Amino acid sequence: MEMNQSYHAKRFYFIVSLMLLMGLGIVVKLVNIQLVEGDHYREIAKQRTVKTHTIPANRGNIYSSDGSLLATSIPSYTIRFDALAPKQEDFDANVDALSDSLSTLLQKSKYEVKNELIKARNQKNRFLLLARKRSYTDYMRMKKFPLFNKGPYKGGFIAEQKVVREHPIGLVAERTIGYERIDENGNLNGKGIEWSFKDFLNGKDGTQLMQKMAKGQWKPLRDENELEPQDGLDVISTIDVYMQDIAHHALLDQLVKHDADHGCVVVMETKTGYVKAISNLGRDKDGNYFETVNYAINEAHEPGSTFKLVSMMALLEDNLADTSTVFNSNGGEIILYNRKIKDSRKGGYGKISLGKAFEVSSNTVIVQAIQNNYKNNPKGFLKHVYQSKLHEPLDLQIQGAGVPFVPTPDNKNRWYGTSLPWMAWGYGVSITPLHTLTMYNAIANNGVMVKPLFVKEVKEWNQTIKKFPPTVIQSRVCSPETAQKLKGVMENVVKKGTASKLYSKDFPMAGKTGTAKNNYNQDDLHYVSSFVGYFPANAPKYSCIVVIHKPSIQTGFYGADVSGPVFKRIAQKVYTNTPSQNVIKKIDQVPVEVKNNYQKYYAKLHSKYLPNLIGMDVMDAIAIIENLGMKAKINGVGKVKKQSLEPGSNIQKNQVIYLEVS
Repeated sequence: MEMNQSYHAKRFYFIVSLMLLMGLGIVVKLVNIQLVEGDHYREIAKQRTVKTHTIPANRGNIYSSDGSLLATSIPSYTIRFDALAPKQEDFDANVDALSDSLSTLLQKSKYEVKNELIKARNQKNRFLLLARKRSYTDYMRMKKFPLFNKGPYKGGFIAEQKVVREHPIGLVAERTIGYERIDENGNLNGKGIEWSFKDFLNGKDGTQLMQKMAKGQWKPLRDENELEPQDGLDVISTIDVYMQDIAHHALLDQLVKHDADHGCVVVMETKTGYVKAISNLGRDKDGNYFETVNYAINEAHEPGSTFKLVSMMALLEDNLADTSTVFNSNGGEIILYNRKIKDSRKGGYGKISLGKAFEVSSNTVIVQAIQNNYKNNPKGFLKHVYQSKLHEPLDLQIQGAGVPFVPTPDNKNRWYGTSLPWMAWGYGVSITPLHTLTMYNAIANNGVMVKPLFVKEVKEWNQTIKKFPPTVIQSRVCSPETAQKLKGVMENVVKKGTASKLYSKDFPMAGKTGTAKNNYNQDDLHYVSSFVGYFPANAPKYSCIVVIHKPSIQTGFYGADVSGPVFKRIAQKVYTNTPSQNVIKKIDQVPVEVKNNYQKYYAKLHSKYLPNLIGMDVMDAIAIIENLGMKAKINGVGKVKKQSLEPGSNIQKNQVIYLEVS
């Protein structure tokens, strides 16, 4: 009996001691959590119930020089359906009406949509995809659909929003406007203005403390943000939307006509260097043309005969020859270092002046003139190349400028006996189209070379934050006297030289044709066709270059035939002379033959009566309206389908006409 009592007593004390120890351990642990590890656990709790939410800054817009929106950020929505969220009675009561509403928006039959919704319900699909890349208008419309108007928890409406960059004018100038994006490896990269001006456009994100509520929802912890976001600044480009549209379509039409591989066009304001239009079109495997590579600033290639302007300038500046100096074309063929140089005209041109040689693009005469005068002093010739900034990358506002190549005697490994004479007619050197244009623009600008600019200023609302004024990069490429002589021979190229097909007595243009071989395999000859110059010739306002690669030999490959027409179309549509004053009482819809005959087309611009604009491209319609002294208000993009004033109406200066476009 006593043994049992002793056993039970020991057992009791053991249990009590154990409980006391456990209690003491709990107390010690609580004290440790409260006093020692308290901050750590409080931080964990805070992270699970409170978080810092990033408030993205709005990215700045990119505008054209005339105020048109080129790039902006808009919300894009992906719409999904949680088929298990609605109660069965709500689903049954609304599925017909919801299917009807969705069928119109999704362009599906009501039956098809209803089957998808019922199938999702039966399969317990909580994430049924309904639509991608929907606008804010579509999102707001769908929120009001039957069942969806009950919200995400009772109606199953799920909307995922992301901000996307939109180009309101479409794919025109897409490569120059550019992009900024994260690639598949998570790296941020980009092109064009979007990338080069990202520090201005991006802004600074803000922050806000959020508290977790029921059902995983979060709400702001306080009314004000911890850090207010600073929206990005707006970038005002030099691009003119009207000129850009003209350049884009002029190039595209010619690429298609000649089945060419790719090409580019740049239009630049002579005095300022502002790039008013730039188009770069390359062909994909399906034969469609897109803006993928900025050929104008990036692609260095042998320029061919357009480089002869540098040869002419060197000879005139160094007083080694004049435009009247006579040379013998030697039957259209000369041999240097066992290699032939031929003129495109069989038999050559006989004895002709240097100026005439430039007009007809005589290879033999230009090469002889340079070889005879600079053979023992090649650096004397290269001095003019360097002065023209053709040997170094252009310091552009956007990244990706191509690296030119100009041989020099200092590099014995890349200097040959043929280097100088071949350079004289544009071979053995490699420069970008923008290099060539900048050089020609300098001559049009009386020897003053200005930097090509793509952006004029950066603004915050209406306040200018930073300006990019015209910049002179070479105060004197040549003397004004030499520039004047060069302008004379370039005008003669169009009047009576290789570009005589482009000549118009009503509209003076000046420039130089170029045709360069870039593949010497006789079974697969490739050419680069180009034309570069300025207009109007008597008072240069714009310079322009057109370069087209690999045109079909069957349709023509000379610069005057392939690239020249693009230049002429741009020049005449951008800047016309005073046209005929003939009165045309009524002009019908513009037919194809009129669109292709700009002399007659521009005469119509100055009619005293309003023409019929219906069916015309909106840019053409605007040109006519503005030339008539009227103002246009536009609704939509594409072709004109309605005009507010009747065709044949009398024109009043500053009168407003409304155009509905589709």
